Amino acid sequence: MPPMIAVAGPTGSGKSALALRLAEEFAGEVINCDAMQLYRGFDIGTAKVPAGQRRGVPHHMIDVIDLFGGTAARGGAGGVFSAGDYARQARRVIAEISARGHLPIVAGGSGFYLRALLRGLPELPPRDEALRRRLACREDARPGALHRILSRLDPAAARRIHPHDRPKLIRALEIRLLTGHPAPPPDSADPLSGFRTLLFGLDPDRAALYKILDARAHEMFRLGLVEEVRSLLQAGASGKEWPFASLGYKQALACLRGSLSLEEAAACTALETRRYAKRQWTWLRREKEVVWLRGFGSDPEVIKEALHRVADFIASRADAGRVVSRL
Repeated sequence: MPPMIAVAGPTGSGKSALALRLAEEFAGEVINCDAMQLYRGFDIGTAKVPAGQRRGVPHHMIDVIDLFGGTAARGGAGGVFSAGDYARQARRVIAEISARGHLPIVAGGSGFYLRALLRGLPELPPRDEALRRRLACREDARPGALHRILSRLDPAAARRIHPHDRPKLIRALEIRLLTGHPAPPPDSADPLSGFRTLLFGLDPDRAALYKILDARAHEMFRLGLVEEVRSLLQAGASGKEWPFASLGYKQALACLRGSLSLEEAAACTALETRRYAKRQWTWLRREKEVVWLRGFGSDPEVIKEALHRVADFIASRADAGRVVSRL
């Protein structure tokens, strides 16, 4: 089976930098696995690698959804690109890259999307927008209500989902209320087939990462995150679309509406980003197949180790092929 590489880790750990270096060395193409980078126009707050800094390496699954136009139809209702939508489209992209003789390199920090890509998702009911609005209103009126309801209806799901992870809480309750049953078990899904996957997990020093995340949060606002949000609203967005609930955009929207000062918005973004990074670490440590790289993706020693491991991983396929041909 052809090889595929995945680079995961907490936000700010250098996943894009490592993916780019691996792509340059092994004729690779990068597939984004960050849910927010799927959306066109959401650039500063999602830390997209600018086109001019991609060093000629093809990038895929970036800017595939336009909140105001036709490409949103590729996703789900209301321009939302679910994990299932992502997995289906990313699998096609991976197959096309491999067919060209290039190495697919998946990079991003959206753990649920990565799991959907690699392991698949069970068959689930489509979104019910009216029900979702009612659930969102319930949470707005009584914060924490959705997690309490889910704890009664589906205790196993409630244990898996963070009380503040609103999108996952709404989806879990939506499935439970529409079907009358909890979500199907993960082993009913169809995993990615036809590829061997080497999954890297970046594990930088926590204090050093938090320092970088704090600086990055303030830098995003300095570079014009509030202006980016203002331009999206002027283009027709309402501010209720899913990407506006993400880190940085939620705070920038509050800043525009007068409930946060610029400094408060940056500080709040920094705090929530640190918390998000911690959750990403926790999720990744549950994945048994992760090959851990201790440091940032831009560290010379991390790059050296990753290059060595990928070279061995690719060579193992070649060696296996020679064994088969001799037999």
